[in-house]
Amino acid sequence: MEQIFKKAKAKINLTLEVLEKRPDNYHNIKSIFQTIYLYDELYIEKIQNNKIELYTNVEELNNENNIIYKAYYKLKEKYTKITGVKVILKKRIPMQAGLGGGSTDCATFISCMNKLFKLNMNIQEQREFGEKLGADVPACLHTGTLLAEGIGEKIDIIQSNLNYYVIVIKPQISCSTKEMYQKLDERKKVIQKDNTINIKLALEQSNFNLLTKNLYNVFEEIIDEKDIIQNLKKELEKNGAKASLMAGSGSCIFGIFDNKNIAKQAYNKLKQQYETYICKTCNKKGLKYDRK
Repeated sequence: MEQIFKKAKAKINLTLEVLEKRPDNYHNIKSIFQTIYLYDELYIEKIQNNKIELYTNVEELNNENNIIYKAYYKLKEKYTKITGVKVILKKRIPMQAGLGGGSTDCATFISCMNKLFKLNMNIQEQREFGEKLGADVPACLHTGTLLAEGIGEKIDIIQSNLNYYVIVIKPQISCSTKEMYQKLDERKKVIQKDNTINIKLALEQSNFNLLTKNLYNVFEEIIDEKDIIQNLKKELEKNGAKASLMAGSGSCIFGIFDNKNIAKQAYNKLKQQYETYICKTCNKKGLKYDRK
């Protein structure tokens, strides 16, 4: 194998609690991740030289701060058989949006390099390697639904056949994950909901109504632009979403739909005003998405 192509899928958090801050300055979390069929495209090809050449459609990512560069150099330190690669990254997942775009690109790159160079890393080894690059990377190595704890490295796969439609809106604000955690630290008394058991049960029993009643994200409570977030949630629900939530540490908002036609009607209306995406959850084959 000399080249490989893979889709790096986004995720949403169906529930997200941030627990205590650790001595290493990370935070322990409890979160249920769901993969969605909104994705970046990653193409990797072996080349003759001994370095990485990265090409992407987002100019600000064309530098060595890109997490893919960091993953390449760390892999190369560990595995001497790795040679040069050309990487083409087509970004479609919104950035600074809470959808895990950078983490899923990194996880997909690790997975691809493992196959391309026959590194024989098992999934646990890939998780441990990914954890050194980003807290969400281990979760993004999996497709489907999972419970993540610790800083995100403790993973429990949830068996679920529950699929539904998701509309994502990217508002004209962006959120830095680091800054959002700092805001949370400054707020000493944030009472959080532990909806994990109910969400897990809803997924395992394919109970969509139970799912809609238990979505939760603590970052909604501390974001400065709370009015923007709440208004977009209302807009989604007015257009047929059964429930809505901010994605990760923000700034995207997603609404979930159990009816394909209603979801498409909502998308066609909302995309006229907002940067809007439509997709399906990824437990089974989903829809391709579109954007404004």
